[in-house]
Amino acid sequence: MPAYVIGMVELDGIDPLKVQIADLVARRIESGEYAPKARIPSASALAEECGVSQRTAADAVRILKERGLVRGVPGRGVFVLPGDER
Repeated sequence: MPAYVIGMVELDGIDPLKVQIADLVARRIESGEYAPKARIPSASALAEECGVSQRTAADAVRILKERGLVRGVPGRGVFVLPGDER
């Protein structure tokens, strides 16, 4: 049975949606699409792109913070950490 994909995530995939989104953003960071010190899309923008709730997208951003890939700056957004700060 083919996976049901909406946006950029598999709704019936093995991994939770928040993990799939965190992995997607992590791949973009590793590929250089999101450069060090660059702001990543907001949770609402990720939610719209991936077709999920803002809560799910915010949980994905939290996972990225826990992985040490990004850091939140109050009032400014979430930014990619340079490689030497990870």
